[in-house]
Amino acid sequence: MFNLTLSSSDIEKTIQDTDDGIIFSIEVTTNSKNPGFPIGFNIWRNAFGIAVKASPIEGKANKDIIALIAETLKIQKNTVTIISGHTSTIKKVKISGISREDILTLFQKAERD
Repeated sequence: MFNLTLSSSDIEKTIQDTDDGIIFSIEVTTNSKNPGFPIGFNIWRNAFGIAVKASPIEGKANKDIIALIAETLKIQKNTVTIISGHTSTIKKVKISGISREDILTLFQKAERD
């Protein structure tokens, strides 16, 4: 169940700090006609929604996920890594070289664009 409005508390509670960046969960919809990130927030799974055009075949959707997150947040693709859930609709994503404050600002900017 996706909540279509994201609050700062939703964003903050899903973000985990690491020594060199942050980690958050996403819930993926593949084969979408309307790709986007974030497309909501699943309060039960504590995960951001993301929709990509690609099929989940041979890693195509995972490549689209990385590209879409980087494009939306206006960061380099090589800073975005899927660290778990490679074959699942629920994934953990790590963004290196970014702080909690930075990601909150990027999410706010992306929401306005």
